[in-house]
Amino acid sequence: MKHTEPQRQIAHRSQGNTRGGIVRLVSPGDIGQLIKPFVFLDLFHLETAGSKMGMHPHSGIATVTVVMDGALEYRETTGNQGELPTGGVEWMSAGGGVWHEGGAAPGKHVSGFQLWLALPAEDENGPANSQYVAPQQVPSVGPARIIIGSYGDVRSPIRPRAPINYLHVKLSDGERWTYQTPTGHDVAWVAVATGALQTADSLVQNEVAIFEDGAGTIDFVAQGPTEFVLGSAAKHPYELVTGYYSVHTNAAALEQGEREIRRIGAQLRAANLI
Repeated sequence: MKHTEPQRQIAHRSQGNTRGGIVRLVSPGDIGQLIKPFVFLDLFHLETAGSKMGMHPHSGIATVTVVMDGALEYRETTGNQGELPTGGVEWMSAGGGVWHEGGAAPGKHVSGFQLWLALPAEDENGPANSQYVAPQQVPSVGPARIIIGSYGDVRSPIRPRAPINYLHVKLSDGERWTYQTPTGHDVAWVAVATGALQTADSLVQNEVAIFEDGAGTIDFVAQGPTEFVLGSAAKHPYELVTGYYSVHTNAAALEQGEREIRRIGAQLRAANLI
């Protein structure tokens, strides 16, 4: 394979921490510092509806859920609730405060990735909003589904303010694929759910791999049928100021978000919804 740009090498890798059916690959206090605005990433395999995450709050972030298999049941204080099938995508911008819950739909299982994105200062305490994309509405370029952002001439219906790409890719055994990093995307990483990827003279499987900051192409060769997600972006230019379920750009913004979370929580408790 010939390229006009250098290959990006792996700078860090981790298999994360496993608890039950969830592998926590990235948290704001560890790898999230290296790849912000991508500050949190879970790979989840939930077998029953009883394993769902109960109603809980967020502020200052957007959550992005990609359903790889099964069906996800969701409910949130934006008023949205329903079931997301295999291939579906959830975008929920918590803004200044939201509560939600989700897990395997009744009688079904669910597996996928959930990502948190740190919101820019203009949006971190804005109105909460959400967007649900059906499988057939997710655009693709070759083997890559464009979850967020744009790649080639294709754009996702989910378009955040910050320059971010988030792709969901499936490769067959021996298949080669090259990601051309967009200009200005100095952050890049890949997380493998199944199979293995040969990239940058390394084998990546069941883990997240962080590429060195900068520009350049990233080549992949699958070993076995392989499914993974890949993110790239301009680096989030703010410190990560964190609460238990929140990430903000400064302490005052965090306090504002936590006040709104408490207000919504009081309403939910008064209505016996939590």
